Amino acid sequence: MVKAVVGANWGDEGKGKIVDMLGEKADIIVRFQGGSNAGHTIKNSYGKFALHILPSGVFYDHTTSIIGNGVALNIPDLIKEINDIVSKGVPMPKILVSDRAQIVMPYHQLFDACEEERLGGKAFGSTKSGIAPFYSDKYSKIGFQVSELFDEEVLVEKVERVCELKNILLQHLYHKAPIDKNELLETLHNYRDMIAPYVADTAVIIREALEADKTVLLEGQLGTLKDTDFGIYPMVTSSSTLAGYGAVGAGIPPYEIKDIIAVCKAYSSAVGAGAFVSEIFGEEADELRKRGGDGGEFGATTGRPRRMGWFDCVASRYGVKMQGATEVALTVIDVLGYLDELPVCVGYEIDGVVTKEFPNTTKLAKAKPVYEVLPGWKEDVSEIREYDKLPENCRKYIEFIEKEIGVKITMVSNGPRREDIIYR
Repeated sequence: MVKAVVGANWGDEGKGKIVDMLGEKADIIVRFQGGSNAGHTIKNSYGKFALHILPSGVFYDHTTSIIGNGVALNIPDLIKEINDIVSKGVPMPKILVSDRAQIVMPYHQLFDACEEERLGGKAFGSTKSGIAPFYSDKYSKIGFQVSELFDEEVLVEKVERVCELKNILLQHLYHKAPIDKNELLETLHNYRDMIAPYVADTAVIIREALEADKTVLLEGQLGTLKDTDFGIYPMVTSSSTLAGYGAVGAGIPPYEIKDIIAVCKAYSSAVGAGAFVSEIFGEEADELRKRGGDGGEFGATTGRPRRMGWFDCVASRYGVKMQGATEVALTVIDVLGYLDELPVCVGYEIDGVVTKEFPNTTKLAKAKPVYEVLPGWKEDVSEIREYDKLPENCRKYIEFIEKEIGVKITMVSNGPRREDIIYR
């Protein structure tokens, strides 16, 4: 059986904790897209971790963690992350990397930074991890696939061809020093030696696991609103964040995905530029940011303060529907216990007309939030483990959201630890 865990919003919804939790009953956990440009924060018996490229179920000794073909593979980041968790007492995990995955190159990060600098005030708010240049090269067919590291003739020819193209842009558009092709080839040789122990035809391994009735968990990065096609384009990531892409990014048939768990926050947060209709500012935002998450709402990769907002039913309904969610996990409900009342965005007013449908980016720029205000519960709910024991107003808040988004909320997360969960 295949389950997918994906984000319903802008990312940062708490997917890492849900994958870490569900990993207990999984055999294989697959990262299927994205790179080390975003992080999943996890707190378990080994400590607190911010994973960027390793699947969030890597802490179990019975699981195999796979970096799928759809991932933007930063090899030094992967090796550093493995060494970091092992140095903190985590048993050496079983990790496999798809031989069809493509590699984030040092010049991808350089081009990312150069382009953000060139755009100035119109920059995308990139993490400068090289993701957009990476995917651009992949689809321009000048990316480096892991399998190519092991064919010297192919490698030498491609380095020559790529440097010729990249150096024109570096020197004449960005006015930077050219790439040294000998240094680049040496870097690729180092990457080959680093990644060699992990490389496999992972699509075959996953297929054999499914034939043996094993459980496979697909882990997505970011969320619906950062999807290249259905997100707030162009302020999106450069890969598909939808569960449907999990089939492609892991190398399985789409009909194998039986359960799609979309993760939603009990309020809204976002990192990076782009439309954010229910955004709040000033002291109100600062207070929510300070209380949010585990130690505050700051990006797990960049440390940037996240933009804060009230729960957005329009964006979340769209997010879970585009994911094809069969169930929803609602996270960080414990954070909201300090509020007397909770505004919830139930519609967008665009040119004088109120809609509940999430619009395209052009119309989204004109959208103003329409709020319904619900009473708060003024209570710490972090130690509660049974749904019926939550305060009445907390349950009403959850059930209001459930009705608005149209998908059953089956899990309510009320803290950062693996055990901080309420099943419905």
